[in-house]
Amino acid sequence: MKNKIPALKKLIPEFGYSLNVEQHTERLDDKTAFWHFHEEIELLYVNKGYGKRHVGNHISYFNNSQLLLIGSNLPHNGFTDGMTRYGKETLVQFHPDFLGQDFFSVPEMKAIHKLLERAKKGILFNQDTKKKIGPKIEELIKYEGFERVIKLLKVLNSLALREDYRILNPEGFNFETEPQDTAKIDIIFKHVNQNFTNHISLDEIADKVSMTVPAFCRYFKKVTGKTFTKLVNEYRVVHATKLLQESQSSITDICYECGFNNFSHFNKLFKEVTGKSASQYRSTMKQMVK
Repeated sequence: MKNKIPALKKLIPEFGYSLNVEQHTERLDDKTAFWHFHEEIELLYVNKGYGKRHVGNHISYFNNSQLLLIGSNLPHNGFTDGMTRYGKETLVQFHPDFLGQDFFSVPEMKAIHKLLERAKKGILFNQDTKKKIGPKIEELIKYEGFERVIKLLKVLNSLALREDYRILNPEGFNFETEPQDTAKIDIIFKHVNQNFTNHISLDEIADKVSMTVPAFCRYFKKVTGKTFTKLVNEYRVVHATKLLQESQSSITDICYECGFNNFSHFNKLFKEVTGKSASQYRSTMKQMVK
């Protein structure tokens, strides 16, 4: 039997609604799949919070706010590790055909249709869009029925016309969507998320999912398109970006705090992932704050 990948998550809107709108002011310890996908398109706005974003092959850290649009069947996990004061997370989920199979194909919906196509690779919107459209997303919770649908369409149309965004998986992310054998990848990502600052041997992680090391390596490469070592190092680099922004620790101390045991190796990987050296990254962040 072939190994499959993320868990299929079935989303059921409240009775009488065709789309789901939720708001949270604190982190939810979701008992559903940590790494999952669903047919529904997901619009997420966090006005004040922090955490990792893991969408497809993309991993990064955010501090303060974020606005994401995630298309159908694109694997992702929970985004918010914590809320800052007055923090709020608004989540909107809707099926691509919730207004009918051909609704977004009509000429008047051309811009939104292109937006939803781009969303299949994951879209991260920049600061200006967050400020202008984020509050409108938060207001969706106040409306019901017809008014909620109209307000959502207005939000989507506004997002479709924006140019300040980033595609998170420009090369796409393809996988088999049968929801079999998904517990393994859930266990793997949870273990990495909790232990990436320590050494995680292949024997250790393979044992977690009752696999031999060779079988685990083949499985993980098939699921993620990368080696396990590369994933762990990406988690460490993302954590380093957080510490470079938020702490006054030296870059050397941050290197070791993130789980690296070689400073030159840390510098090389940091530049590969972020495009900047650690010192350049910290300097850029300081200029942005000013």
